[in-house]
Amino acid sequence: MESCARRYPAPHDAARRGAHFVRNNERVNPAAVVVERIGAVVARLYPAAGDDHDSAARPSDRCDAQINIALGLARKVGKSPRDVAQEIIDNLDVRGICSTVEVAGPGFLNLTYEDAHLASLLAAVSHDDSLGVHRAATTQNVVIDYSAPNVAKEMHVGHLRSTVIGDALVRMCERAGHKVVRENHIGDWGTPFGMLIEHLVDLGEVGAARELSVGDLDGFYKQAREKFDSSEQFQERARARVVSLQGGDAETLRLWRLLVAESARYFATVYEKLGVLLTEADLRGESAYNALLSEVVARLKKSSLLTVDDSAEVVFVDGFTNRDNEPLPLIIRKRDGGYNYATSDLACVIDRVERIGATLMLYVVGAPQAQHLSMIEAVATKAGWLAPPAQMVHVAFGSVLGSDKKMLKSRSGQAVKLIELLDEAVERADASIAQKNPELPAAQRRNVARMIGIGAVKYADLANDRVKDYVFDWERMLSFDGNTAPYLQYAHARICSIFRRAQVTRESVRSAKISLVHPNERALALWLLQYDSAFWDSLERYSPHRLCTYLYELSTRYTAFYEHCPVLKADDAATRDSRLHLCDLTARVLSDGLLMLGIESPEQM
Repeated sequence: MESCARRYPAPHDAARRGAHFVRNNERVNPAAVVVERIGAVVARLYPAAGDDHDSAARPSDRCDAQINIALGLARKVGKSPRDVAQEIIDNLDVRGICSTVEVAGPGFLNLTYEDAHLASLLAAVSHDDSLGVHRAATTQNVVIDYSAPNVAKEMHVGHLRSTVIGDALVRMCERAGHKVVRENHIGDWGTPFGMLIEHLVDLGEVGAARELSVGDLDGFYKQAREKFDSSEQFQERARARVVSLQGGDAETLRLWRLLVAESARYFATVYEKLGVLLTEADLRGESAYNALLSEVVARLKKSSLLTVDDSAEVVFVDGFTNRDNEPLPLIIRKRDGGYNYATSDLACVIDRVERIGATLMLYVVGAPQAQHLSMIEAVATKAGWLAPPAQMVHVAFGSVLGSDKKMLKSRSGQAVKLIELLDEAVERADASIAQKNPELPAAQRRNVARMIGIGAVKYADLANDRVKDYVFDWERMLSFDGNTAPYLQYAHARICSIFRRAQVTRESVRSAKISLVHPNERALALWLLQYDSAFWDSLERYSPHRLCTYLYELSTRYTAFYEHCPVLKADDAATRDSRLHLCDLTARVLSDGLLMLGIESPEQM
């Protein structure tokens, strides 16, 4: 039995920046006021040119930020880009914000900010619990469908990406102020449950519960399958049990609930070890939609969308064809009268829009089967169930590969069990910490090993562009160098150690005046002020790897700052306190950014 959510392909990928979320005005981006004032100048100088201009401020190695608005604008107004750029500068008032605004190259506007302006923005971030990350201008009701294991089957590495990407999006959506409903759409219904329940009966409830509770769900399922394949008598019992299950037989439903409950306990163990927000309350199985299946058929008939094709009830949707370029049907009810997966998927849409009031539904599932959910979206839209403001979005992702560039498998050739992978990650991290810091007490070392091992697995997944496959590499993901969780966690721990050595609390330095004298102080400050933009860039594109990239660059800038700007041995107390303030703010942003990815930040490693 396959889980409904794991089959979801996508109607479209979420590459349309800002299509679903509306930001409040940026408060701490140093370029925000400049961009706003440039827009006002352009509107006044060139009213006929419209307002569709590239006014984004981008980092540059020649200045603090660069704006390219003059290049596109010049074509509209019939002037050279450099002349347009100079006219903008001549009419632009950015006193107290920029020390210089210059024309460069073919017509770029190069900005250099006032140190005092940057320092004031840093102070505002430091005194803001959200570290400058603003909330959404419009609150959405977001349903996020992710993880989706199957009852009576163990979670394997194939569930990793859906679970950790979905968890990161849940955290970011909640941080942005949206109302989030987590839906773990587990596979808990269908014909395989006939053989599973009969196998449970054969083992006895006590024996079955004992076997399921130790986490050997795969063994339980395989035993049932072997009996089904080898015994006609067992097949007859299993088929009869399916009829009883679908007919609502009380005893059969009780046994089915036992299977679901034991599986739910196992899922909870994995989620706790992985450190994600999913709980048993978030489980929403396929069985939850049974009552809606006949309603789906009735509504489609009423809308004259249902057609009989080869004795099955289907919907034909414009634009979908098979390999022979023939119209491709979405099967709603099979020729034997049974409902299809599409029926359940459409019931999900109805339930999420009408019961929950979802305005945005995110399906965090693999990329390979895009056509199916595209058809679900098309049918739901045509039937009138999916109408603005409600939207469906597929957050697609690639596969986890082994060193052979094929799907990651265990040595026995089976799918790698997720809980075993996580345990191995913690064991490897523990061995590494014991070698690097043998003085760390054993209990503390085990806790840090858990943070590092689990964080390494999650970060290795999230740091890759989600639409691409990636190779699972223990050595790389647990390395303390490069774009890895241990590298970021170590940067955070190193900052904490500075305050232990200084014997001052981090809170005590947050009122210290920040001065930006050294180039590395300035580089760090500029990047700290980009946290809000990096957060929203990741959320708008549903791409956690963008936040990972930001955090990695923050860590490298901090390392350069630490190497070139003495903190505890600064020349004077004011400089020392200023640099301690920068250290504290860096640690807070690192920790907060990792938290958005579901990763903990140890204070000592």
